[in-house]
Amino acid sequence: MRFRDGQWLVAEGVRIEYAEEVYRITPTASGKGISLLCPTRKVMTRGDTLNLSTLSIDIEAAFDGVISVETTHWQGALRRGPDFELYPAGRPEVDAKVSTTEHGTTLSSGSLSATVSGKPHDFAISFHPTNNAKKSLTTLLNRSVGLAYTPAPSTPMQIADMRNFKHYIFTQTTLGVGESVHGLGERFGPFNKVGQKVDLWNADGGTSSDQAYKNVSFWMSSRGYGVFIDTPERVELEIGSERCCRVQTSVEGQRLRWFLIYGPTPRDVLRRYAVLTGLPGKVPAWSFGLWLSTSFTTSYDEKTVNSFLAGMKARDIPVEVFHFDCFWLKAFQWCDFEFDQEMFPDPKGQISRLKADGVVKKVCVWTNPYLGQASPVFAEAAEKGYLLKRKNGDVFQWDLWQTGMGIVDFTNPAACDWFVKCMEKLFDTGVDCIKTDFGERIPSEDVQWFDHSVDPKKMHNHYAFIYNKLVYEALQKRYGANEAVLFARSATAGTQRFPLTWGGDCESTPEAMAESLRGGLSLGLSGFAFWSVDIGGFEGYPPPWIYKRWVAFGLLCSHSRLHGSNSYRVPWTVDDDDTSEEGCSATLRKWTHLKARLMPYLFSQALECVRDGLPLSLRAMCIEFPDDPTAWTLDRQFMLGDSLLVAPVFEEDGTVQFYLPAGKWTNFFTGEVKAGSAWYTETHSFATLPLYVRPNTLLVLGKEGETRTVYDYTGEVEVRSYFAGEGAKAVLVDSEGKTAGVLEVKNGEITGKEALKGGCEIKVVSE
Repeated sequence: MRFRDGQWLVAEGVRIEYAEEVYRITPTASGKGISLLCPTRKVMTRGDTLNLSTLSIDIEAAFDGVISVETTHWQGALRRGPDFELYPAGRPEVDAKVSTTEHGTTLSSGSLSATVSGKPHDFAISFHPTNNAKKSLTTLLNRSVGLAYTPAPSTPMQIADMRNFKHYIFTQTTLGVGESVHGLGERFGPFNKVGQKVDLWNADGGTSSDQAYKNVSFWMSSRGYGVFIDTPERVELEIGSERCCRVQTSVEGQRLRWFLIYGPTPRDVLRRYAVLTGLPGKVPAWSFGLWLSTSFTTSYDEKTVNSFLAGMKARDIPVEVFHFDCFWLKAFQWCDFEFDQEMFPDPKGQISRLKADGVVKKVCVWTNPYLGQASPVFAEAAEKGYLLKRKNGDVFQWDLWQTGMGIVDFTNPAACDWFVKCMEKLFDTGVDCIKTDFGERIPSEDVQWFDHSVDPKKMHNHYAFIYNKLVYEALQKRYGANEAVLFARSATAGTQRFPLTWGGDCESTPEAMAESLRGGLSLGLSGFAFWSVDIGGFEGYPPPWIYKRWVAFGLLCSHSRLHGSNSYRVPWTVDDDDTSEEGCSATLRKWTHLKARLMPYLFSQALECVRDGLPLSLRAMCIEFPDDPTAWTLDRQFMLGDSLLVAPVFEEDGTVQFYLPAGKWTNFFTGEVKAGSAWYTETHSFATLPLYVRPNTLLVLGKEGETRTVYDYTGEVEVRSYFAGEGAKAVLVDSEGKTAGVLEVKNGEITGKEALKGGCEIKVVSE
């Protein structure tokens, strides 16, 4: 929200009161920080302390490298939930140190410090590395912390009745020269958020607007720090847009807390952010294989499903997971978890037969947390209080999406139990994983949750967290802690604990493919390890060339799914079953087989991502190359783990421009070596794209011709050396995720080869 009209004027209808000086500094109640009493005018005489507002700013050491800043106007305001689940793995010990000199008061939390100016009648707070006070990461300067009223009261007496006023708290951290800002969830617009207004409010808006399914209140700066805003309510950011040199964060309410997280590298920032909100959950090896969907509004039954899977098998395109989208349910009855008996008279038998025939290993079904009133279940759910209500006691309903749709109230424990029982019935049918769609359009006005203590505005974004957590934990209970997999669309901070997510409803265009890529990059910089996209685009009918280019992109994402809206995504329906080597079937086969060969590398990298809070794919280039300024601008390419650079092709003629950071990079397909730091333009057939191996890499691959997703990742593998110097490593893991050994270059030789089983080949590609 903009509170000013340019630099000099206040916006019409707004009253702003700024923290003008630090009047007093005292210890916080926890003993781990300092509390600043900040009047909204300079206090020159005793009389100046009367008839004015003050802001309390509590600065506390959270843990090494992390400091929290909480600004409060009226302390008596209720602290209504829900709140983010912080420190899910436990809070680290913190050694808070406070020191005072003539220059000011400094709070240190390990490697990060905050220094409050000691000048009389001054307001300035600098955040800097503890060992270098002159290297400011960001600051809060004059007129950077305040409160605002809309409409502007004409007299303080009007504030006695707050019902007609909105009250905001805001802070403005400085943006340095050349600083860029990234993250804030899955955002499809420009990769660098400077110059943008961003509202963190989950919405079902597709991939081609400023709305987002996954709003995450965390952003990363190119200056070596990140900021996590600790509230699930609507947060409005003006990122160099109200003031070009500041990031303004505002919320409606009496309090605003955020954490400043020091790196200095993006890896360090993400690791510390994961301590706050949780590490990504593990995913099983089979989930990396190809997922095939029925698509959305298409007509399908058991015969159609069988034809799809038989067709894929005949074309040597392995399918790991088959997904039944919406119309496994009876029309108007979504989502009551009952197979449409007319189309699927024997779902348990059908699923059993599919698996027994070997055409697919796992089955997924589409669900959502809404319930149409045409379902026989609706009346029961409404009567038992399982559905969200209006303030007058009515069930909240509307006709958006499903006629008379109600929303499951997950603040009601009985509703949660019922929902889990519905999941368990699906598991009994043979369903292995769940697509948790929707969860974004959660009303925040005229609603009453079962838990009366929650704030409806905070519930809007937080709903995605509790919805996905509930289903994920139900899967864990049935199949094991590391076998649970979601395919979720909505998310907020912390939802990375319940993998995985996909990018939502994109069009079948190259522009939409690029939008999706930007969304995946931004989500990866928000702490999410695993991500997928609707290969070919969701909306429309992709022409063959877009389908094939998207296949190459999609099979190099961490997870890969063919899915559409009103048209099928099996390859032979896209190009009239072109059987040539340039056809859709051949292209899909090649890339599916390549991903199978990459599994020893991918699964090992996935476990590192889970351990460190990193994205596997899409991984922004700046994570691996933070000292290269160009890396912070790259939004058409990504890293797949530590060692593989991927640049999707967006042009019909196959041309693509990409950037290689410093070093000697090797073309995965041809072995050609190119030197960075440099831009290149190449032209590619449908069987290739710029896939370059980073120097100093030992790359472990499945054997030539490998088509399986799950196999022995230490037997009959190929180890490739790409300019692998002293200390280059590759961690060997088995298909269960257990470490089997480590290959490492020592004294010019690869050690650890005893962990490899028979039939392995070691090949020096580049030296």
